Amino acid sequence: MRVLVFLLVFFSSVVLKAQDVYNQYFTDKQLRIDFALSGNVDFQAAALIQLREEPVWSGPRKNLIDPFEFGGYMLTASDKASGKRIYSRGFNTLFEEWRATEQAKTETQSWTNSVVMPFPKDTVEIKLLARNRDSGAFDTLMRLDIDPKSIFIDRGKLADNQIEIIQSKGKPHEKVDLVFVAEGYTAAEKDKFMADAKRFTDSLFVIPPFAGRRDDFNVTAVFVESADKGTDLSGKGIFQHTAFNSGFYTFATERYLTTSDMKSIRDAVWNVPCDAIFMLVNSSVYGGGGMYNFYSIGTADNEQTIHVFVHEFGHSFAGLADEYFYDDDMSDFYNRKVEPWEPNITTLVDFSRKWKKMLSPKTPIPTPLKTPYAAKLGVFEGGGYTSKGVYRPSDHCMMRDYAPFCPVCNKTILQMIDFWTDK
Repeated sequence: MRVLVFLLVFFSSVVLKAQDVYNQYFTDKQLRIDFALSGNVDFQAAALIQLREEPVWSGPRKNLIDPFEFGGYMLTASDKASGKRIYSRGFNTLFEEWRATEQAKTETQSWTNSVVMPFPKDTVEIKLLARNRDSGAFDTLMRLDIDPKSIFIDRGKLADNQIEIIQSKGKPHEKVDLVFVAEGYTAAEKDKFMADAKRFTDSLFVIPPFAGRRDDFNVTAVFVESADKGTDLSGKGIFQHTAFNSGFYTFATERYLTTSDMKSIRDAVWNVPCDAIFMLVNSSVYGGGGMYNFYSIGTADNEQTIHVFVHEFGHSFAGLADEYFYDDDMSDFYNRKVEPWEPNITTLVDFSRKWKKMLSPKTPIPTPLKTPYAAKLGVFEGGGYTSKGVYRPSDHCMMRDYAPFCPVCNKTILQMIDFWTDK
């Protein structure tokens, strides 16, 4: 009994200490940082566009420091007076992917982006870090001091969009706050969007491991009217006037649906508790996209709609890599001399920090795709778009061919849910 009492007191004190850290450094509001990334295949630079104070920070209050360090970029914040790091969060951007295209070899471009963090009480030093392709480590790309009392922080109110709560399971900072945002729905199609968002919500929570964690999610639908229905199909000469300027044929890939207009997305959810964004596109065309800790996107009415949604949500919510690969090989997408940051692929450079401990001691590394290994957890060659030198945990997975999530992806998703719900 004494041991039990001691443990209860110990863990209670840890929880209170973590909460005290938040209360010492942050308010209940949110700081939004809009910035530009510019460059080409050889270099990139970052510049501040604007700062905004927004009404609610819905992220965790105990888990302030990112334990995963996933993503091609990371935002860090340190208390200016003490130098203590008080916040960090990894993320991806579409610009990072663009830098790997043929176009980036001959052009220099600039893309806008947004990140959010809890609003500080005192001056903080912000750093934007970018992952070095050659080493896998983070380098500093931008540094600035932010005084929360600055007259240059925008504190204005934005448009009040139509909001419907699909499910509310608790306080925002103790839940994953999933927000569906309407794209390509006209004013007359509001009811369709709300019905689509509810259908997607119900579909997510019948798929493991989300099926057992529904009570850890708050879900909200935000309706933003578009002038036209659908989305751009630039490869077919179709361009629609929509709220978030989305479109297929990203980087000339027919099924890759994205938008680079992060400012409009953030403007739409400025007053909504929001940890994860899914843009629901009013179209029946197959495709989607997802960037870690940014957003995921998919169409509402294709026969594969739900599978695409869950697959892309795996990217944006849990940082999962694509486990499929092509015969013609995108062999330069991952540096084979560096261990990828994504938890579900490996180059075997540092496999010990991936799923090695989950394997049976009798499993060969790499693992041959034959009996008795094919149906078990292993290290199978082919993943991350390339057939050689990159390895995946299972022959079939949601991140390859819409099969159930493999054990590695399941574990990562559950860890991410725990992180966002302050467990």
